[in-house]
Amino acid sequence: MANSTTAFERRRDRVRRSIKKAANGRPRLSIFRSSKQIYAQIIDDGKGHTIVSASTIETDLKGSLKTGADTAAAAAVGKLVAERALAAGVKEVVFDRGGYQYHGRVKALADAAREGGLEF
Repeated sequence: MANSTTAFERRRDRVRRSIKKAANGRPRLSIFRSSKQIYAQIIDDGKGHTIVSASTIETDLKGSLKTGADTAAAAAVGKLVAERALAAGVKEVVFDRGGYQYHGRVKALADAAREGGLEF
């Protein structure tokens, strides 16, 4: 049986491949967006582990957000992941948008992470 991959998976793999080439040892800020939540994590690909993460399902964010699926929630997650990254000593990352367009919630998260002090 042939290996069937979706267009999203091909796009995600293509983006991730180009990011890993350009990373130069920097960790990767990876985004996952579902229909109800948004998640962000900073991953060290050299060691193969997650440095910090943040999402809209965390109790400290969940109470202050109207929903986990809008740009305000994405901005809150971006600010929180930037704050945690700076506390962990990570200042520069590469942005991995996955297979998603750089638009809407993904863009709001990236802009908030930049405002929070991350450089990418």
